[in-house]
Amino acid sequence: MGQWRKKYASLPSLLCAGNYSKIRLKRSEVPKMKVEIPGYKELNLEYLVLDYNGTIAVDGMIPQSVKERLEILAKEFQIYVVTADTHGNARKSCEGLPVEIYTFPSSDAAGSKKKIVEELGSENCVCLGNGRNDVQMLRVAGLSVAVMDVEGMYGKLAEEADICVRSMEEGLDLLRNEKRLIATLRG
Repeated sequence: MGQWRKKYASLPSLLCAGNYSKIRLKRSEVPKMKVEIPGYKELNLEYLVLDYNGTIAVDGMIPQSVKERLEILAKEFQIYVVTADTHGNARKSCEGLPVEIYTFPSSDAAGSKKKIVEELGSENCVCLGNGRNDVQMLRVAGLSVAVMDVEGMYGKLAEEADICVRSMEEGLDLLRNEKRLIATLRG
């Protein structure tokens, strides 16, 4: 068994519990996005982990502009949507998109999101979220982005984020333009 398989062997069993689906890891040998941030750190990102409601969806629906960006970003990242699924339609809304989706009970959303990020390798994850149940996930991510869109943002989430943005689209666009990351995060 390869080294990465040993590291991630527990992830499928983690996700099979409760309402989790099986995860399909397609681990590559090199990071998908490598960015040296002067005076800060080097980012080696492979996974894009997204909260659903308020982060990529408005009132449970993914805007077309976000779908288009996810299609583009799927060429650079493995994309995971993690959600307590407030509206109950996240799986259906993500059909046809290049994402893996994981839902779990609301009572354990924060811990479940964090555990998924840690199992993937937190240093290789960029996480976007807007809610209180995203705090732990953003805290451990290699790069964390807090999204303040029409559904609002949990105020204390900003303390855990590397970057705060005004919209879903702005958050995703950061990953398409690494110079924005450098300009915002450099020392």
